[in-house]
Amino acid sequence: MHIAIILGITFVVIVIAVRLFRFFSPQIKFFASGLDQKFNVSEINTLWKLAKMCELEEPSSLFYSVPSLSRCITHIIEDSQDRGTQDTPQVQEFLSKLYKYRTKIELESDQKKGLDSTKGLEKGQKLRIILPGKGLHESQILNNGRELIIKLPTQKGVLKLKGDDWVNQDISVYLWRKGDANYVFDSRVISTSVFNGQSALFITQSDKIFRAQKRRSVRCECHVPASLYIIKDAILNYSTVETAPGYKCVLEDISEDGAMIRIGGKGASNVQIKIQFELEGSFILMFGIIKAVEYNAEINQSRLHFECTHVEPTMKNFILSFVYKVLPERQKEILDALTETEKDAEEMGDSPSEDGVAINSEEHIKADDLIKISEENISAAQAVTDNEIIDIPEVEEL
Repeated sequence: MHIAIILGITFVVIVIAVRLFRFFSPQIKFFASGLDQKFNVSEINTLWKLAKMCELEEPSSLFYSVPSLSRCITHIIEDSQDRGTQDTPQVQEFLSKLYKYRTKIELESDQKKGLDSTKGLEKGQKLRIILPGKGLHESQILNNGRELIIKLPTQKGVLKLKGDDWVNQDISVYLWRKGDANYVFDSRVISTSVFNGQSALFITQSDKIFRAQKRRSVRCECHVPASLYIIKDAILNYSTVETAPGYKCVLEDISEDGAMIRIGGKGASNVQIKIQFELEGSFILMFGIIKAVEYNAEINQSRLHFECTHVEPTMKNFILSFVYKVLPERQKEILDALTETEKDAEEMGDSPSEDGVAINSEEHIKADDLIKISEENISAAQAVTDNEIIDIPEVEEL
């Protein structure tokens, strides 16, 4: 009798324990995940409440889903603003931790969804193809099997080359993968035929497919003499042209939003400056800040990483005209290919990011190489001898 009672009580306790575990299982799982991610108990409790307030179907998604985490971060900001606590150390510290974690899971997500082979490309994928000497073409994947089968490429909708013109040719292929990034790979055209009633090319698969990134601006190497002036005025007049001599310097590369400046003496970062120079007869005035300095003590010279914060639209157009004019045709094609794939991204509803990770190989032009050219392509009239550089005075104020 006593044994039956004990067994009955034990059974009831087990049933209650199982039901309690099932009831609290999501919360237990949530807290365990939070502790694994280095959040303290108080923060995890807050996140749990937020997950419930935001009506997340899977609360634990806060620890791996960027949209879920962003949704809750927005809730924290709005709630703290309503309460007037948005500037408190506790709220700011908590937000910093959430933003840091958000960046972490976003980067991990990017790495997981990246392609490592062309075999992962889907039928219907738009392609931008560079055939050396023949320019940029567009195509589309018709089938992905032992080889990639693509539509016979066209230029702006016009068929410029026959299938036989492509056979045995090495090509570079650029694409935007929906929800991911720009990719580039090299391939070779094996043959041409008809596939499902469409003229097609059969091209090789590749295990070397790389995420590519287009920079905010295109920069080219140059050798342009300039005058540098340190800005000391709190209020700037962007139309003021300096007539007094400035510090002699040389621009080693240039874009519409910055330059690499070589100057005598030891420079310093976070200094506001403006530079004046002529570019193929056009006067240019750029304002900005020195973001970083490379100092060479042996020759007592500095290379200043200059970020432009203001340049008049007309002058910016002169710079862009210069940059694109001196770029080799190969690099222009690459830039055009990246531009077209970003247009493809916009058509798909994606937003190309300028801050993503750029992964490249030695076989491809790297991100920095996309914006540089050889000095051999710069006109002799822009050359400045090394002797003139050595004569540049030291800049103690920098």
